[in-house]
Amino acid sequence: MVRGNVVRYDLEMNSEAPQSERSGPATMTDVARAAGVSIKSVSRVINREPHVTPKLRAKIEAAIAALNYVPETAARSLAGARSFTISVLFDNPSPNYTMMVVAGVYRACTENQYHLRIDTINSAVEPDALKQQLDQILRHSRSDGLVLTPPLTDNPAVLDFLNTHGIRYCRIAPIFDRETSLEVWIDDAAAAADVADHFWNLGHRRFGLVGGPFNHGAARTRREGYIGRLHQLDPSIIVSEADGGFDFEQGIAAGRELLAARRYPTAIFAANDDSAAGVMAACRELALDVPGDVSIIGFDDSWVAKSVWPYLTTIHQPISEMAHAATCMLLDRSIGAGDTKTQQLDYRLIARASAGSPR
Repeated sequence: MVRGNVVRYDLEMNSEAPQSERSGPATMTDVARAAGVSIKSVSRVINREPHVTPKLRAKIEAAIAALNYVPETAARSLAGARSFTISVLFDNPSPNYTMMVVAGVYRACTENQYHLRIDTINSAVEPDALKQQLDQILRHSRSDGLVLTPPLTDNPAVLDFLNTHGIRYCRIAPIFDRETSLEVWIDDAAAAADVADHFWNLGHRRFGLVGGPFNHGAARTRREGYIGRLHQLDPSIIVSEADGGFDFEQGIAAGRELLAARRYPTAIFAANDDSAAGVMAACRELALDVPGDVSIIGFDDSWVAKSVWPYLTTIHQPISEMAHAATCMLLDRSIGAGDTKTQQLDYRLIARASAGSPR
């Protein structure tokens, strides 16, 4: 209560003082005076509320920039029910993917004067136990929306819980039930098919696949896109497969398994960069040259791709941009509760030295 009085007192004092005599940081009243609008109009623009004309928004944003005004999150929270916090929820074994998601969400939060909260859960449990984890998070935190990352984006128990409790969320890279929520994604199947084409055009005819976790929808989609395209090129092709779990250590084990065959694959697609790096380590362990004996392609274009030698050919997935776009959707007040919106971003194959023609 005291905090609310202090905020009102600041506004009242600033409304009486001429702008030339203002000392200290600019206030919302200063912005309103500079733009020639009401404080309510400034508040609507700051809080990204709908039904603000582009002309009015531009005028207020220009005043904000000129005065270098930074909204105070605590004061904004007092004015309404929002917490001005966005939560990102993980259950992903790849630290590289996690860091890139956090970077994108954080950038969107700072652009809009929001706080970022990070939570993790274990989705490999029974649905009731999973819902208990979610209930604990929601009881001990307060946020204006959740950014869901794979594999949680396609977990029925998670989605059912959030829908039942009316919690706003946006899904990154969903595979199932598209266009039923706020979503940002790329075409994983088409990207994996491009990997198959790249190997084929280099002259490879013996292929391997290091897959991801079974409960990860993108891992299955990448498998289907890769193998499906190879069977289009040659229906008789048999693809050797091993589970890499989106993990470096499991990638090593998968590489050993594939390369133990007498006629081992000369082209191996790993469903993420971590497991691809593990396959490269297995090749080094077995004294096999990359790409002379074995060509390897990963997925994500994380920092791992340029921390191995030779540098890793990979699919560039704009993870940080996807996370940024997902957060901006959550913060867009023109999108109402229950509305759906989907945004597809582009990918590209980055050709580096780990993939070449077979000897």
